[in-house]
Amino acid sequence: MTLKGQFESNERRETIRIRITLEPIRREVSFPSHYNFTLQGFIYEHLSAKIATELHDKGYVYGKRHFKLFTFSRILGKYKIQGNNINYIGPVYIWIASPLTELLESFATNFVKKEKVKLGQQFFRPTAVEVWGLRRITGPITVKTLSPITVYSTLQTETGKKKTYYYSPFEKDFDELVKKNLIKKVSLLNNGPPQLDRAKFSIKPVKVSTKNEHIINYKGTIIKAWSGIYEIDGSEELLQVAFDAGLGSKNSQGFGMIEKYEKQINISNVTSKENPFTKKGRYPS
Repeated sequence: MTLKGQFESNERRETIRIRITLEPIRREVSFPSHYNFTLQGFIYEHLSAKIATELHDKGYVYGKRHFKLFTFSRILGKYKIQGNNINYIGPVYIWIASPLTELLESFATNFVKKEKVKLGQQFFRPTAVEVWGLRRITGPITVKTLSPITVYSTLQTETGKKKTYYYSPFEKDFDELVKKNLIKKVSLLNNGPPQLDRAKFSIKPVKVSTKNEHIINYKGTIIKAWSGIYEIDGSEELLQVAFDAGLGSKNSQGFGMIEKYEKQINISNVTSKENPFTKKGRYPS
């Protein structure tokens, strides 16, 4: 799977993401609260062998960093917390985004062939693969996280040991590191860094508190990340990649996926929320 310049022409590439719906075989299913690795494995299992191997073994290299160029949401649905587990009742939904259309097509094509799928230790019936598209993204725009954002630096202590420091959205380096990360992704997709006037980006917390800090165990590594509502602004190139590939680091481990935030309006006790992405249809089963 090769990368092609996505922003070289004046024609804008449409932002695409998919949402899958899973109906549990049992009425209630349970997952450990730290399920990122399980969900990541589920995505790889539904890619073609060629794409999965290329992504897992190498990805796309920029400097010393390897990018997978996809991101995904938390498991969404009706749930309750019970100890160290999350119990879901009824259908669950998972969003997957990538600037690589081939990756999304591969997942969707393989997913719809299954009559039953296993996620962790639970079995589900796949009931829908919906394709959503958004033609143009301009800032400033208010977004909410579908999976929390993480950015970090590797520091050296006085004793010479390496230490990972995770930034909060209230620290100025948070904004700068998210921007630098986006520029690297754009550089990969564009076969070179964006022009200076097209490398603008900013992010600031709108509705974020200490309750939005998440400490997640990924394969034995502790990762600190932040959910919440943010305002982002910048060039269309960087905003588009923010939606396609995620904000911050570790996107392919289930971090940094965002969606446009719309305030919910209550009418006669009914909550209505319009998804800003236009549904394009479903892959046929």
